[in-house]
Amino acid sequence: MIRIVVADDEEMIRTAIVSLLAMEDDLEVVAQADNGSDAVSLVRQHQPEVVLLDLEMPPTDGIEAATQVLSSVPDTRAVLMTRHARPGVLRRAMAAGITGFVPKSTSVSRLAEVLRDVAASRRYVDPELAAQALNADACPLTDRELDALRLTRTHASVQQIAETLHLAEGTVRNYLSSAMAKTQSESRHAAAEVAWQQGWI
Repeated sequence: MIRIVVADDEEMIRTAIVSLLAMEDDLEVVAQADNGSDAVSLVRQHQPEVVLLDLEMPPTDGIEAATQVLSSVPDTRAVLMTRHARPGVLRRAMAAGITGFVPKSTSVSRLAEVLRDVAASRRYVDPELAAQALNADACPLTDRELDALRLTRTHASVQQIAETLHLAEGTVRNYLSSAMAKTQSESRHAAAEVAWQQGWI
């Protein structure tokens, strides 16, 4: 049996996936979660072959949850699913070590095949998502600029960003100014939106 943990904050979609996968003789959903943090805990508890993660889940998104899973349970393979694939997301996912990437429009029979492939240490990326990623611009922002913009999207103040990143406020303002220039944005919030739309954060 291939044991799976499923995480999606939309209950209808999550329960539908779980019910349909239960019809496959060789797949067993051992746990399900409605957020990334619980998904990480459940993977550590059950040590499944595969974790199926929605991309956008509060408070820990699918990529961050996968990063935590892969660092603590390296034998578990991560598959990411998304409704809207922003250009840079696939690159971030691959960099994080995610081995499967599928749109939510994927049929359950195809998803089952993907889960089997990933459990067998093969990689699967939806062809359309791969084409979008190849055509996407490379991210011009540094890791620290991305960190600052990521926190900006949570409506954190410059002071709060500085405290979180253990930096001086002036340093944070410099990172934000640089990010604004690179994204041709008039405010840090606009720059954060550009970065999010591109899938860089």
